[in-house]
Amino acid sequence: MDSDNQYNSLETPIVPENAKGFGNLTETMLQYLKQASPWMQFIGILGFITCGLIAVGSIFLTVGLASAFAFLGEFGNIPIWLVVPLYLSFGVLLFFPSFFAFNIGSKIRRHQYSNADEDLEQAFKNNKSLWKFSGIMCIISIASLPVILILTVLFSFITALR
Repeated sequence: MDSDNQYNSLETPIVPENAKGFGNLTETMLQYLKQASPWMQFIGILGFITCGLIAVGSIFLTVGLASAFAFLGEFGNIPIWLVVPLYLSFGVLLFFPSFFAFNIGSKIRRHQYSNADEDLEQAFKNNKSLWKFSGIMCIISIASLPVILILTVLFSFITALR
């Protein structure tokens, strides 16, 4: 390629390969990160508590559904072996964003005291993981909507024909 041609596109990487350190972060940017870190830890801790409550709730759900099945004989044709694992899977899925959010906050807080670039790098790595996980979950949710819609219509017709 001729470098004198003014119409050629520049092929400069967004982040240079040899970039070391975070010299482009201003003190104001770091201050905003440090102010957000307690909130990230708080959101992470709330997520962990919610995961625990879901686990305990699944035990109560199991006992409740088992007693309802015993008392009523049949409870809306919902198999208990399907409901409880589904309930627990929501708790497991909630654990990961809580873990990433908590780690972002704790790494930023650690950077505040150590001033080590590795801590800030780990915070950004966890930030990337949080948003990657959230994006994948959004894609799965959007992709499963047509299947859920079809199954809902199908089960509605089956129930109406009974």
